This record gives sequence, structure tokens and C-alpha cells, in this order.
Amino acid sequence: MTVAAQQTPPGQCPQCWQHAYDKSIHHRLGPREDCPDCVGHMVNGCPYIVPKKGR
Repeated sequence: MTVAAQQTPPGQCPQCWQHAYDKSIHHRLGPREDCPDCVGHMVNGCPYIVPKKGR
């Protein structure tokens, strides 16, 4: 089964968006185990945000 990729909405981080909605990414983690990529974003912030459209 394949999951169609969702396009990241403007103003959001692509990695955070993917990790929030693609459950297969965190499936390999044990109970109460933190995702190193998510922790990195929580500590250091998101390195890239999809730009919003100008008015």
C-alpha cells in the first residue's frame, strides 16, 4: 500500500508536516521513544518553512 504525498501548506515546515501525518515514520520507534528528528526541530527550530504567497 502506498500513501499519496501531501503537499506541505504555506507557513509550515515540510519535515514537521510529514512526521505529523505519515505514521510509518514513527512506527519503528518503541513506546515512549522520541524521534531524534522531531526532537532536533523542537530544540533548534525548523530550518525551512514553506513561504506564504504574497498579497
